[in-house]
Amino acid sequence: MDGGDDEVGVRRGTARMLTGLLKASHLCALEEVPPLVTEYAAHAGLGEVLIYLADLQQEVLRLLTGHGKDAGGETDGHAAELRIDATLAGRGFQESRVLFHRAGGDDEAGQGHWWMPLLDGTERLGVLRVEAPADIGEEGQETMRALAAAVALIVASKRAHSDSYARLVRTRRMHVAAEMQWKLTPPLTFANTEVVISAALEPAYEVGGDAFDYAVGGDLVHLGIFDAMGHDVSAGLTASLALAACRNNRRQGMDLAANSETIEKVLIAEFGRATRFVTAVLAELHVPTGMLTWINRGHYPPVVIRGGRAITTLGCPPAHPMGLDFGLPVTLCREQLQPGDRVLFYTDGITEARNRTGQEFGLQRFVDFIVRHHSDGLPVSETLRRLIHHVLRYHDGRLQDDATVLMVEWHGSAYRRLTPN
Repeated sequence: MDGGDDEVGVRRGTARMLTGLLKASHLCALEEVPPLVTEYAAHAGLGEVLIYLADLQQEVLRLLTGHGKDAGGETDGHAAELRIDATLAGRGFQESRVLFHRAGGDDEAGQGHWWMPLLDGTERLGVLRVEAPADIGEEGQETMRALAAAVALIVASKRAHSDSYARLVRTRRMHVAAEMQWKLTPPLTFANTEVVISAALEPAYEVGGDAFDYAVGGDLVHLGIFDAMGHDVSAGLTASLALAACRNNRRQGMDLAANSETIEKVLIAEFGRATRFVTAVLAELHVPTGMLTWINRGHYPPVVIRGGRAITTLGCPPAHPMGLDFGLPVTLCREQLQPGDRVLFYTDGITEARNRTGQEFGLQRFVDFIVRHHSDGLPVSETLRRLIHHVLRYHDGRLQDDATVLMVEWHGSAYRRLTPN
């Protein structure tokens, strides 16, 4: 068989793998996915395939075995848990890179396994471990990438109704308020050709009053960050109600100011005047032009990082927090972004986290961290993962308040097309 026939054979094997796996996935639960993946990967000449999923705090990768929660020790000779900051698999996850581990020997065609990023769009779910030789070639790597893409779509479609997924990605017990918050939270990362959005939320298992939201609708990207009074189930209920009301109002076509005023009415109707309140920033980014419009309801102002260095705080006259009914006017503010700008929305748990000597983490330290890691060329989601872990270490691993950051990066490709040379 000549090279052309080999190439056709590879493509046919890949097609059989993908069509068979996708068809079988329609009527299977999450627990049935791992053996199905290995079964259909064989049609493309691949060996055993293992699925490792990142935990909620993105500290470890856990093996999905098909038997519910399995953590620690080994399963059929394979580690059930791998540290993200200390393993080759973790490096592949951090950098969204394809990496090869040679099992032994120095020959170029040595056997081993490949680590493939498991991405739903740009959301990092984990990694695949695929048994295949080092000399599998570009066609073989494309086959593995296609398999990883299919597995990511399948896992993403199954996780919403799978308790096994929830148990696997949790390393400890979750509080009720956090259970509510995570159910409403959108994926931590989204990207298209013109914007990248990423977020982080801690303490993951005890979060109470913080929430964030984003959505894409036509030429607009909708953004919001919320901080409800308190750090308990009541705070979680307040934040969840504010977030749900915001989405409901937005989907009915309300502008930013009217949306926030209606959220306030909903909070007062449920809890009474000045009983429970929420600070927030609601924003809209017009993607073709990079025009950012926002309102401030008693919250910390957003920050823009420009040119990888310059820092601009987006001042806007704040209205009162939603729920207090002070009658202050809601001001609409605008900022023309430049291609490459990163806008940071955050809650006080980020900047006000204190170390054992009482020193605050502070806005400057926060922004400096983002700038420094941006220059390292890391994905936005990886920068935020490292930021949150850095904040936790600064606070000796225990936050006294929720800490949330939402970041949007505008690429400005449409803007550049409209700008004369």
